[in-house]
Amino acid sequence: MEIKKILVANRGEIALRIIRACHELGIRTVAVYSTVDELSLHVRFADEAVCIGPPSSRDSYLNIPRIISAAEITNSDAIHPGYGFLAENAEFAQVCTDNEFLFIGPTAEIIEAMGNKAAARETMKKADVQIIPGSDGIVETVKKAKIRADEIGYPVILKASSGGGGKGMRIVRDESSLEKAYVTAKNEAEKAFDNGDLYLEKFVENPRHIEIQVAADQFGNVIHLGERECSIQRRHQKLIEESPSPIVDDKLRKKMGEMAIRGAKAINYEGLGTVEFLYGDNGEFYFMEMNTRIQVEHPVTEMVVGKDLVKMQIKLHTGETFPEYFYRMKLRGHAIECRINAEDPEKNFIPSPGLIKSFHVPGGTGVRVDTHVYAGYHIPSHYDSLIAKLIVHADDRLTAINRMQRALEETIIEGPKTTIPFHQAIVRDKKFREGEFSTNFIETFIFSPNTE
Repeated sequence: MEIKKILVANRGEIALRIIRACHELGIRTVAVYSTVDELSLHVRFADEAVCIGPPSSRDSYLNIPRIISAAEITNSDAIHPGYGFLAENAEFAQVCTDNEFLFIGPTAEIIEAMGNKAAARETMKKADVQIIPGSDGIVETVKKAKIRADEIGYPVILKASSGGGGKGMRIVRDESSLEKAYVTAKNEAEKAFDNGDLYLEKFVENPRHIEIQVAADQFGNVIHLGERECSIQRRHQKLIEESPSPIVDDKLRKKMGEMAIRGAKAINYEGLGTVEFLYGDNGEFYFMEMNTRIQVEHPVTEMVVGKDLVKMQIKLHTGETFPEYFYRMKLRGHAIECRINAEDPEKNFIPSPGLIKSFHVPGGTGVRVDTHVYAGYHIPSHYDSLIAKLIVHADDRLTAINRMQRALEETIIEGPKTTIPFHQAIVRDKKFREGEFSTNFIETFIFSPNTE
């Protein structure tokens, strides 16, 4: 299928990232924007732009009829959802298809199957993918949760079946606290996802969060592009990602990759996707979830495989398959990404929107910055606080860390508070530099801003 024009149903850095990939493929682009995003770079660099509503996400970036209307009036052939907003919304994928727009993502059925975390567990279990011991589907009552928790042993974790981002999630270390945690998680899930269903898993102590990037064509061929280490996170939100993981060797990579491919094939997956695992200190790893979209952290994979994943994603959905050499690709060097957010780390990461008075990005060998902001840009308060992604690549991990340290020092953002000082503290930390950390790293990390 030939695509001449793609509407990007997103905003910010990912919208600009997709627009760049499209232009290099000779595909025209349409940006959609809310009134507060009129001066964003994704609007400036798209071939066409359509305002779809006021600042509220509900009235703009989450408004399916307005996005479809924008695609219709601009004669777009396809719609790319990016990440967040409607990227994993099965209804949106189906509406795109029903209106004869190619959706740059998997089918609505696949999104729905993987979006329900409890159902996804069972699907992967049938595909012989290792899952964390837990409930068979949702636990409808506290009583059923107690029975299963007693069987697998505490600690356990309750998770929202339709969840993500840490919402509707509670760790339970003993029976006495299970009922309160169940009620709290259920209420939180209902508010966040309009679905209060919970499932239960054994809680893996001090795990690593490791994900495998997979890509699948429309002919049943699936490859993996190595792993990403995503354990440096705060409240289940990733802060720093890297590839490869400092604890994954060739043997483990092969095993995890084969399992991720098996899972993708089990659901007839198409396009780019990420299979996420928890790696326990016992050396075992378990399926956690599958993200059916491009990831925020995709640049670290791009740096170590030397391929543009967004271009690959678009080509896969237009019917192309993998060149033979893709099956022999090797990871080269080491890449690290720091998510720079407009937040104040000294005040519990409170958002810091407002005017960027000065903006200078770092340069030099192996340094990349993905951003939609610039000096004079006003960061709105209505959306996610991510304003830039700083990515570095080097021959080895230590050199990459040192390069990231240098790049962070060169990054100047005056006006809003940012997480740059927090990242600087992390890359100086002895345990981080030695690769000795887990998902609880930030909980025990003592932030000391660099005052040198």
